[in-house]
This record gives sequence, C-alpha cells and structure tokens, in this order.
Amino acid sequence: MVPSFLSPIFSPLSLWVSGVILVIGFLKLLRLLLRRQKLARAMESFSGPPTHWLFGHALQAKQTDFLERVVSWAHQFPYAHQLWFGQFLGFLNIYEPDYAKAVYSRGDPKAPDVYDFFLQWIGKGLLVLHGPKWFQHRKLLTPGFHYDVLKPYVAVFAECTHAMLDKWEKKALEDKSFDIFCDVGHMALDTLMKCTFGKGEKGLCQRDNNYYLAVSDLTLLMQQRIESFQYHNDFIYWLTPHGRRFLRACKMAHDHTDQVIRKRKEVLKDEKEQEKIQKRKHLDFLDILLEARDENGLRLSDTDIRAEVDTFMFEGHDTTTSGISWFLYCMALYPEHQQRCREEVREILGDKDSFQWDDLGKMTYLTMCIKESFRLYPPVPQVYRQLSKPVNFVDGRSLPAGSLISLHIYALHRNSAVWPDPEVFDPLRFSPENMSGRHPFAFMPFSAGPRNCIGQQFAMNEMKVVTALCLHRFEFSLDPSRVPIKMPQLILRSKNGIHLHLKSLGRGPGK
Repeated sequence: MVPSFLSPIFSPLSLWVSGVILVIGFLKLLRLLLRRQKLARAMESFSGPPTHWLFGHALQAKQTDFLERVVSWAHQFPYAHQLWFGQFLGFLNIYEPDYAKAVYSRGDPKAPDVYDFFLQWIGKGLLVLHGPKWFQHRKLLTPGFHYDVLKPYVAVFAECTHAMLDKWEKKALEDKSFDIFCDVGHMALDTLMKCTFGKGEKGLCQRDNNYYLAVSDLTLLMQQRIESFQYHNDFIYWLTPHGRRFLRACKMAHDHTDQVIRKRKEVLKDEKEQEKIQKRKHLDFLDILLEARDENGLRLSDTDIRAEVDTFMFEGHDTTTSGISWFLYCMALYPEHQQRCREEVREILGDKDSFQWDDLGKMTYLTMCIKESFRLYPPVPQVYRQLSKPVNFVDGRSLPAGSLISLHIYALHRNSAVWPDPEVFDPLRFSPENMSGRHPFAFMPFSAGPRNCIGQQFAMNEMKVVTALCLHRFEFSLDPSRVPIKMPQLILRSKNGIHLHLKSLGRGPGK
C-alpha cells in the first residue's frame, strides 16, 4: 500500500508513466501491424501452407520433421511459398534455382530481422555487414584465403585430425557406437584455434573447451530465438532467462577472443617476436587481420578485428563440424562408396603418414562424395536476405524492395525438378560430365554470388584432409538403434547425436 503522504505525488506520476508505456506499446503494435500488412501485400501472389493464427509456422518449425515438411511444401508450391515466424515476421521461402539466381546473384544485405540477433555475439563482421564497409572488409580479408596462405594449413589439419583419431583408437576398442559430433567439434575448434590464433602444439586447454561450449550454446540459443517470436524484441529478450543465458555465453566467447587479441598485439610490439612471426611456416588469420590495410593505409579497428575473428570462428567451426560428421554418416550408410573413397585415399597416400597440398587435387571420388553429402546434408540449411531493390522472377511474379527472402538450401538440394531421385546418394552427380549442364544455382552449400562464403576453399581443404585420414584409419558403420534425427540449429545437427561404430584398420602414423 502506498503511504498516504506519498499518494498526491505518486498517483499522477504513476499514471503518467503508465500512459507513456501504453502509448509506446500502442505505437510499437501499430508499427508491427503496418509492417505485417506490407509484407503480406508483397507476397500476395504467393500462396503457402496454413498458418497458426498467432504463431504462423513457428510451431511446425520446432518439430523434428520440419525439414522434410518444407521439402513436401516445395512439391505442393513450386518455386516458393510464404513462411511466417509469428504474425509479424514473414519470408518468401524459395528453393528453385532460377529464383535463387534472381536474388543471390545480387548483393542484397542479410535480413536484419534474423541477422541482427547475431550482433551481440559476432558484431559487425562480414556475415552481417553490407554496403561499402562490407566491400572494404571483404577486400581486406580476401588475401587471407589465397592458396599460398592456405597451403601450410594442410599440415595443421592433419595434426589435429591425428589427435582426434588417436582418441578414437581407444574408443573403438570398446566395441560400441559413440557420438562422433562432439569429438569432431573439438577437433574443428582445435584446428581453427591454430589457424586463427596460432595456438601451440598442446591442443585445447580448459579455457578453449569453455569457448567451445559457449559457441555450441550460442548456436542453439540463436536458432531458438529465431523460431520464437516472443524473443524477437531485444528489451523483452534480455529480461528472460534465455536472454541472460545468451549474454553469459557471449561474455565467455568475447573474453576468450579479447584475451588472445590483446596478447598478440603485445607480442607484436617486440621486434624480435615480429621477426619470429614472419619466419613461421604460416601466418595465422589474426596476423593477417592485424597487418591488413586498405589503399589509404587504414587498419581495421580492434572492434572490427574481434568481429571478424568471432565471425570466422563461428562460420568456420560449426559448419565444418556439421559437414564432416554428416559425411562420415553417409560413408557408414553407403559402405560401397566408403570403400571406393578409401581405396583412392590409400593410392594417393602410399607410404606417407599424411597429405601434401598437391594431393588434394587428386581426391576425385572423395570430393564427389563430399559434395553429395553437402547436397543431402547442407551444413547451413537456410539463409536469409532482405531485398534492397525490387526483384522479378522467372515466372513473372515479383517482390518489392524491403521484402524478406528465405533460401531453403535443404529443400533446394532435394528439389526433384533439379535432382532426379533426390533422396538417393549418388556421387556421380558431381562428375564433370554431369555438372556441365546443371544450373549454377542448383547447388549452394556455400551460398553463391558476390556474398558467397569467403572461406569455402579453406573449408573444402579441411574436409578433404580430415575425411581422408578418417577413412584411412577406420571403417565406419551404422548403429541401427540410434538413427540421427536431423535438426536445424543455424547449422544442421542431429538431435540425438551421430552415433557410429568404428573399426580400426591399424593405419595410424608410423604403422
């Protein structure tokens, strides 16, 4: 109860505050309703599956069969359909090559309604930047992915993979299946730590493991936020337990990155240490960022460097983990292809313990199998854009500027109009003769157009080295009692892990 002596002051004040809150709330609701009307009007020539009156398609998006449901919708609604997360966030969901080309051959920015959720975590790096600053960062970072820079990384990939495979030798002795996803995730992080920060030979310390757990937590929380419209408002989200958990994970990731950058900048002040860095077998990603300058001699700011490091760690870690894990699942599922890849690897490797740069180009069949696993299990199953100008589609329909686009890569890669028998694992789809007449936007594991993945060659090289060494040392088979349940969580994961049986082939280093 309010004391009587305060009531003359408190009541008008509380009424005034309540009135302001109501006005702000009303204006916010009005803005949302007008935006919904604009998005709905833009997509009125496109039909779509039935929506919940409040949640749109968000409830269906949380179901384990959502990916397959979108594939079925692609049959029902050729080219594209409406997709709503709640009543105020609506996308045109596309999964047809000509539609993909119409949007992704341009440089439209990422959809802020989705990617602004990343800002608290990865800042304004290449993933979310657009316009002149995106172009500046892209230009500064491109030299870091030149093949001369990538060459020495082959040895780093092999070193980290052998460390993981040595652990698997012990697990294989237990003669029971185990979840490979976590181990692959740690190996991918170990690799990135060395390629990004120049970490030493000891592998991951406890602080690095905490970073790995923080990144895993952040990807889960991000996907849940995208799918839950009640979390779309920042003010409300930061007040929830979900939002506070996200901020704690962000702090852990940022503290890790900041500490490494700070230590490296201190080292670079020492001329002797600078000479050591220049003489190293390879420059790491952080070296390149710290030395990068534009045509006016301007360097990246500390904020920009952290954003690009966090972006590279996110995009290069989780996506690679997903790609390798699902590839090994495919090899277990299709033993005839596994054996053919193994024979190719043995022929290339000969008596060597590991691969050289020139060996990667010889992995013809393995590369086709990797691409086919990317087709069926794309590491990033869905990406979003906002149109900066109107777009006209091949069938005569169009969308105005400001419209939101969802490219459903998973459905695009299983589009039966493009891929005959799309559920069949057939690596020969990627033979030169079969690829020659295919639509350039039919296969987009690394996106496409001017905003394609800058690190795709890095990722493919790592995929080849890691998977080749895995197949050289182990035979993989399924655990029928634990079939993976596909789950989009920014990247393609499995709800119950990817459990495989491993049989050692006795071909470790020095054997």
